[in-house]
Amino acid sequence: MPYIVRVKKEFQSAHYLTDYHGKPEPLHGHTWTIEVFIRAEKLDKGGMGYDFVEIDKYLDEILPNYKCMNEIYDFSPSAENLAKYFYEKIKEKYPTLQKVIVWETKNGGAEYYEE
Repeated sequence: MPYIVRVKKEFQSAHYLTDYHGKPEPLHGHTWTIEVFIRAEKLDKGGMGYDFVEIDKYLDEILPNYKCMNEIYDFSPSAENLAKYFYEKIKEKYPTLQKVIVWETKNGGAEYYEE
């Protein structure tokens, strides 16, 4: 029976959308939250599928903490685009990744997964 290992992490970043309802949006920041869901088919001797600490450290490496995302990425950093980008990036290291959710606010976010 498979397990899903979940890790959630906050990061601080600014962004703006270049075509928000037909007009540019002003630069602003959020406390973003990313959630990753990684499938584990079996557990190691210690009873773990994946180490939360290792996943957390990897997220520290790839998340744009305290950055303006428009200066980093060549796409509009919407929650939807970020969910897909991080999904593809994380899947390179964790091939059994199931989905990624990026929360722009506590009530609004987007998830990305492949069917």
